Amino acid sequence: MKNYLTITALWCVVAAVCFGQTDFSRGEELFMQNKPQEAAIYLENAAAQNPGDAKAFLYLGIVYEQLDRPDEAIAAYRRILPGAGNLTAHVAGNLGNVYFRKGNTEEAESFYTQALDADRAYASAYLGRANARIKSGALKTALGDYERYLLLEPRSLKRERIEQLVLILRTEMAEEERRRILAEELARAEAERKQRLLDEVSASLQSAAGASQGLSSGAEEVEGYEGEFELE
Repeated sequence: MKNYLTITALWCVVAAVCFGQTDFSRGEELFMQNKPQEAAIYLENAAAQNPGDAKAFLYLGIVYEQLDRPDEAIAAYRRILPGAGNLTAHVAGNLGNVYFRKGNTEEAESFYTQALDADRAYASAYLGRANARIKSGALKTALGDYERYLLLEPRSLKRERIEQLVLILRTEMAEEERRRILAEELARAEAERKQRLLDEVSASLQSAAGASQGLSSGAEEVEGYEGEFELE
């Protein structure tokens, strides 16, 4: 009888704990256990029950990403972004990540920038924006973002790879600058050559015009008449 009462009491405690959990707390628990499929329904319920719960939407967006449902992740992040408060950088940064994976580097860069506007020390947004800028060919600004990321994350596991990329970018930018200077020099030399040619042609025409005037001046003058003019 004693054992029966003990088991019954334990069951009551367990039941109270389980049934007393909110959808958010259960969803968060499953999320932390890396069980996105199971967490999704609880987080969806939590988001529906409390549309202003930024953390619920943040977790839900991450879960959707894990389940390869990018459009739903975008919808979740966008829904809460205007009211995300101190989670703004995280939500905007995650939006940048989803758009980057979808190949929309313009939107990705925009949201990474929004994340950095909310938190200038949000290192992962610098890395994400640098990658987006590499894709769009903005090498100079990408270089600045990579260097900023390394300053914020000096012990990053990606440091060696990023330093290699930074070296490549600096080399490419130096070569691009060399090509630009060479092109300017060639353009300047060509412009000078054309100007010399124009000057020579102009001088030649001016010389010809002067010679023509000298030959024709006598014919253009009115001759004087010194003899006597008689009427018949």
